[in-house]
Amino acid sequence: MTETLFGGPTLPPAYPERAAWGTAQKLRAWQQEALDLYFRSGPRDFLAVATPGAGKTTFALRVASMLIESGAVNRVTIVAPTDHLKRQWADAAARVGIAIDPNFKNSDGQHGRGFTGVAVTYAQVASKPMLHRAKTEAARTLVILDEIHHGGEALSWGDGLREAFDPAVRRLSLTGTPFRSDTSPIPFVEYAEDRDGIRRSKADYTYGYGNALRDHVVRPVMFMAYSGQMRWRTSAGEEMAASLGEAAVTKDVTSQAWRTALNPTGEWIPAVLAGADKRLSEVRRTVPDAGGLVIATDHEDARAYAGQLKRITGESPTVILSDDAKASSKIEEFTTSEKRWMVAVRMVSEGVDVPRLSVGVYATSTSTPLFFAQAVGRFVRARKRGETASVFLPSVPQLMALANSMEAERDHALDRPEKEDGDGLFNPEESLMAEANREDKASDSLTKGKFEALDSQASFDRVLFDGGEFGTGGEVGSEDELDFLGIPGLLDAEQVGTLLRQRQHEQLTRKNRRSPAAAPPAAPAVPDHRMLMDLRNELAKNVAAWSARTGTPHGVVHTKLRTVCGGPPVAQANEEQLQSRLRKLQDWFVGRK
Repeated sequence: MTETLFGGPTLPPAYPERAAWGTAQKLRAWQQEALDLYFRSGPRDFLAVATPGAGKTTFALRVASMLIESGAVNRVTIVAPTDHLKRQWADAAARVGIAIDPNFKNSDGQHGRGFTGVAVTYAQVASKPMLHRAKTEAARTLVILDEIHHGGEALSWGDGLREAFDPAVRRLSLTGTPFRSDTSPIPFVEYAEDRDGIRRSKADYTYGYGNALRDHVVRPVMFMAYSGQMRWRTSAGEEMAASLGEAAVTKDVTSQAWRTALNPTGEWIPAVLAGADKRLSEVRRTVPDAGGLVIATDHEDARAYAGQLKRITGESPTVILSDDAKASSKIEEFTTSEKRWMVAVRMVSEGVDVPRLSVGVYATSTSTPLFFAQAVGRFVRARKRGETASVFLPSVPQLMALANSMEAERDHALDRPEKEDGDGLFNPEESLMAEANREDKASDSLTKGKFEALDSQASFDRVLFDGGEFGTGGEVGSEDELDFLGIPGLLDAEQVGTLLRQRQHEQLTRKNRRSPAAAPPAAPAVPDHRMLMDLRNELAKNVAAWSARTGTPHGVVHTKLRTVCGGPPVAQANEEQLQSRLRKLQDWFVGRK
């Protein structure tokens, strides 16, 4: 192994060179910094946290190459969540001269001749930990644990990992989402107690989405949120209706409205798919091979969405079902093709690398922070400077909060109650990754009690970007929607923010032209309670977004707004006072004091 495999010692910019997955000939600045730290400290265990798309694989293979060259290790074991990822790792390792066998089975006993090591799944290790322990003890082994957050110690995978790899001379753990949705300790990860007495995971090196965005290593992500009117019949036979994402309803009503929106027989999902395809067409003007991914809840929905996309585009999308033996080969074929769309049931939510994915539709009922981060991670990998990502999603509070906290850094915390917190950002993980790759009908909150989706209508709500919210809503197909669907596909983060503010200003100007100025009407004798409720709901949404962006509690945000703008608490505030606070929040989002 020579230096030429990875280039010289000088650090390049992230671009313009584009390298195949896992084979960058030069290291990015963060990779070199992490590499220097690793070899300066010479640790047995090292946890690297880097946002999806930043290049964790290249960093890990560089570590492996140098350890092999120095004689510190003579065998490499790579542990990944899925079979498809095993093959991706083996292909990437082969391109830098490391022979990894991804076809090794526990029944084989030994890997094939000529290989330096094996790639296995967490489930494979958990089923025969003593076999893998014996192999680890038989050589100076480096273990690379990809997406280590799946190895919670109280789960079978975690137990198997400790048993199998305790004798390893080196362990390199990688993750792009450094938190689990439960409180099970992750094997080989150090925890430190914070000021509140909560033990949190301690990464040896962290490279977050915010830093990667500033370095132009990942794409800026715009979240296109759609609301609309939903109608359904409950198990008790009662007909109900609600606006998707309406703040003044219960969690059960929100869940049922959400499920109604995702029902393939309604009008919501076809309208959103059509909007996403228009967005994809715009991106393909400057990125000709750009592709789209729809993440569905279950097999039935996936097939139905695929049929709708065929009617919209005239082209059959690639459908990835977890019980399909050809799933991995279909993903690989889609990766190298120029097909427009792929539809999957969670299978490509994590780790699977399809760099040309630029547009996503989050058409699943899963709302854990872990899964959301993994799903969005499929779209952020940048191949050249200026590529953008767009993710279409239902306008529901859980997803809006997650989208607005895109840049937040989270550590894995122990000693936390296993229940949802007030912000809806903490839910028990539904299952192991093995379950995640099988059919998942819906989260528990959506399956308690049968109901019948009657009809759904879609409307464009807003765009979420960099913690800010843009757009004044609009009908599907309206100029207000097309303003945002037509944003160019090649823009850096600063240009995206500038253009979003410009489009919002244009929308407000158009609305003012449609409603010519007239003498102000006399003040009504009785306040309009419906209008006040709408303003309070809008203020609550914006306060939640600012809270997610800054980490400031909701109550503190409300208090600061009252201090700056004046007036009584929200419940007693009039229209002018509520509008003033909304304007002030918008100023904060765009950087004005």
